[in-house]
Amino acid sequence: MPESHLQEHENFVEFMFHGHRLRAHATGALQLLDHGVLVVSDLHLGKSRRIARRGGTLLPPYETSDALCRLACDLVLTRTNILICLGDSFDDDQAATEVFGSHGDQIVEIQRKIRWIWVSGNHDANPEVAGGEVVQEFELGDLMFRHVASAECEREVSGHYHPKASVSARGRRVSRSCFLVDQNRIILPAYGTYTGGMDCREEPLVSIMCSDALAILTGTRASIIKMPVRSANR
Repeated sequence: MPESHLQEHENFVEFMFHGHRLRAHATGALQLLDHGVLVVSDLHLGKSRRIARRGGTLLPPYETSDALCRLACDLVLTRTNILICLGDSFDDDQAATEVFGSHGDQIVEIQRKIRWIWVSGNHDANPEVAGGEVVQEFELGDLMFRHVASAECEREVSGHYHPKASVSARGRRVSRSCFLVDQNRIILPAYGTYTGGMDCREEPLVSIMCSDALAILTGTRASIIKMPVRSANR
């Protein structure tokens, strides 16, 4: 992907993708500037409850409120008309029911002024949602939005893999969630609070992305690096 198409700012990176002006925000949200659209992926709402339900390690049950508060702020900041959630919005289908039971008012308040598109994921194949549209894939003009990337497709925006990249900072290695971008597709980082990640040097990310792919790091600021590739001798 030609780096001349990218402009790095503190809180976002702006770039062109098949004629569309996009901003990859440091929060992990992707903004389509000409369409009033915000895209996020892998919120995994209700994860702490799902883990507790299955007898796993108890986690503080704050991730749903935290993710929804951050999402509400991003929607206000970007003046969004349409929100697309790229799957795994809930940690499983039962979590969707539980989340709407405990945080329904918070979600309804967010939904008041936007069109909300819930793309199904592998965790939430058929979630019960109180508002919005549940779809398998979503097309906007010539762009396709889905949960899992398809190596055969172009003009595609997806999530699923929770990509991360490691960089050197002040003498130590730091891992940060990232967008992966090439001329064919964009893979979003996980937006959720309790989400792990996949090193972008690993398969299948290495095979899915083109050799000139870039990583846009999220966190305290948005920054661009070339997508790291694992050394052959490791």
